[in-house]
Amino acid sequence: MRLTPGATLGVLGGGQLGRMLALAAFRLGLRVHVYAEDATEPALQVTARGTVAAFDDNDALDAFAAAVNVVTLEFENVPKATVERLARKVPVRPGAAVLAVTQDRLHEKRLALELGFETAPFVALEGGALPRELVPFPARLKLRRLGYDGKGQVRVADRAALEEAWRSLGGLPAILESEIAFRRELSVLVAGRPQGEVVCFPPAENHHVDGILSETRAPAAIAPETASRATAIAERLADALALEGLLAVELFEAEDGTLLINELAPRPHNSGHWTIEGCLPDQFEQTIRAVCDWPLGRPRAIARCRMVNLLGDAVLDTERWLREPGARLHLYGKEERRPGRKLGHATVVEPLA
Repeated sequence: MRLTPGATLGVLGGGQLGRMLALAAFRLGLRVHVYAEDATEPALQVTARGTVAAFDDNDALDAFAAAVNVVTLEFENVPKATVERLARKVPVRPGAAVLAVTQDRLHEKRLALELGFETAPFVALEGGALPRELVPFPARLKLRRLGYDGKGQVRVADRAALEEAWRSLGGLPAILESEIAFRRELSVLVAGRPQGEVVCFPPAENHHVDGILSETRAPAAIAPETASRATAIAERLADALALEGLLAVELFEAEDGTLLINELAPRPHNSGHWTIEGCLPDQFEQTIRAVCDWPLGRPRAIARCRMVNLLGDAVLDTERWLREPGARLHLYGKEERRPGRKLGHATVVEPLA
């Protein structure tokens, strides 16, 4: 189903990504209805239409479905049952089949391998007992589900530390992944629409601190051949998932140039915020084009960008960014300030040489 201007886009989740999706949708003539679990969430501040209810409130979900023409996600940890219920009444893009893969790190790794791509060495942990054969240490223990921004993962140096760390995480299903030496971390955004069109953004280079994205530089300063391989991987994943919407593909570039798939996120992505100032179209417009089944844009970088996340108290230093030549400040309107919380970002823009 292709939407027309004046239709209503439903957004599952009320965070900053939902806020930016709503603002992009308004520019394209759409109405927006946000479904959030907390009335203070940022997306609800910019749209008059909102539902505040739990994701397992069936009456609220049914009323939401009746009020919108299509639904998309602003975060990937929406319960699969929620998406399945909505999908019986209204298109949901991306859908439950994509979430079945991207909500579980083990399923992501297995899909990568099935497609002939590489990942860091890993082993699945489940059932309460460690397998006899592990992967080389040091390694990272990661819960298979619900982890993000460094949550639900622990760096471990040996088997004893692994046993203790896994107990601290409740013995939940997890993967153990070897740490690898790499040149850089990359991400590629890829969009897919129901008619089968698939389009990638230029790769970006990311820098993390304590598992949280600190800074993105884009377009990434990498060889054209590396960029081509990265976008080819993203396109193949989008095809395999029959993607309808936006997918972020996080990659490691190993010291020998090999590209290893790290994680997937079926939504707009923090590492894509540079596109608001630096690319036509940006990631939010492209997401809307994809879920509305409109022709996709051919992303073209129009500037070189450095995007800096404003975490916790860093958001208080707004004057720095307002005085910075070429900088543009984005604040998310979140009420609670705490360490590590994403409260805004600033993008410094330089003309392409």
